[in-house]
Parts: sequence; C-alpha cells; structure tokens
Amino acid sequence: MERVCFLLQVRPERLVEYKERHQHVWPEMLAALTETGWRNYSLFLRGDGLLIGYLETESFAKSLRDMAATEVNARWQREMAPFFLSQAGRPDEVMERIEEVFHLAV
Repeated sequence: MERVCFLLQVRPERLVEYKERHQHVWPEMLAALTETGWRNYSLFLRGDGLLIGYLETESFAKSLRDMAATEVNARWQREMAPFFLSQAGRPDEVMERIEEVFHLAV
C-alpha cells in the first residue's frame, strides 16, 4: 500500500468557496475515487491556501490514470481549476508529490 502526500496552492480569495465545495462533493465523484483505489483520502487547507492531500492506494500511478479516464473527474477538474494558483494544467496533473521519510505504524 502506498501512502501519498501532495501539495497544491488554493487562491487565498477562494478559500471559503473551496471548503464549501468539498462539503458537497458529487456522489459520482466519490464513487469514482473509491472505484479507482483512493483510500483514506483527506485534504487539509492552511489559511494561506496551502492544500495538503493524503491518500493510500495500491498504486498511485494506476489510481491517477484510472481516475483521469473518468468523465466525472474531467468535469470536477474543470470546475475546480479556477480555485488554484497554478495554470500549468489540471489540479490532478500538477499536484506536487511529497516524499515520505518516516511512518510510525501501530
């Protein structure tokens, strides 16, 4: 099982709306995430817009690829793209993966 942490930067002026959108994630988006192997998926948002994502999956590369192939992901990414500072691509394409250096398993 891979543990994955990634960073993105939300526009500070869009923080409230970003949080509100995640209170109402589409059921078909939640189903697609589950079906493509995203487990224990969490997002953490700092006041300056730093977004930290965490998930567990059998293969992050496969989960990303499978999710990218869904129609619901394409719609979600289009709607969410304006919330992020990066304009270099869809949010799911430009997230910066962070290297894990320690894990305490109990």
